Amino acid sequence: MIDLSHLEEYRENNRIEAKRALGGLPKSIWETYSAFANTLGGLILMGVEEHPDKSLHAVDLPYPEVLIEEFLAGLNDPKKVSANILGDDDITIETVDGKHIIIVHVPRAPKRLKPIYIDGNHIFGSYRRNGEGDYRCTAEELLAMYREAHSESPADEETVSEIRKAIIISYITDHIEVKEQELERLLGIGNVPLRTLMGELLAEGTVTAKGGSRNRRYKLRS
Repeated sequence: MIDLSHLEEYRENNRIEAKRALGGLPKSIWETYSAFANTLGGLILMGVEEHPDKSLHAVDLPYPEVLIEEFLAGLNDPKKVSANILGDDDITIETVDGKHIIIVHVPRAPKRLKPIYIDGNHIFGSYRRNGEGDYRCTAEELLAMYREAHSESPADEETVSEIRKAIIISYITDHIEVKEQELERLLGIGNVPLRTLMGELLAEGTVTAKGGSRNRRYKLRS
């Protein structure tokens, strides 16, 4: 928790995010929730704005209870958020210089629930916190979290396959054309499972291939 009597001394960082929220529940709050949950946890301050000098100041929320109700509704909607990891005491209404703000403490998610994602999309709806910003997880980060989450239980092969495809597409996008051996090393799998993945991407029309045997190379279909 932070010392609210000295709120102006704090800055947004990898554990603090300020949202003015005077126009209602910010849409970006879900990205921040996912990012904090997938990284180290953090505090979302609603009713707080960042001044040009980066200092934080309360702006007073007229109906904080309404914002909390809307936020809780989203947290408990599996179409919006994959899991609600907040406890009963993780959302509070506080007063700073006579102004009402909301503090949401987002804990670090248990590894079995990672990645925490939004909008029903674990690939494009998973975020991580880096400095002051929320960033969409890379395919490599997703696969690492998913492997950790299923280290003690059978993995969902369909989901792993989707993530691996996302890694392949991202890697080929960055490298224009890649060899099979590169993808095997990247994913940590053998040639047979890789060929299965690439066969699916070829059938979907996502990539093209040239060359045979171990000299086969792939690129995105233009």
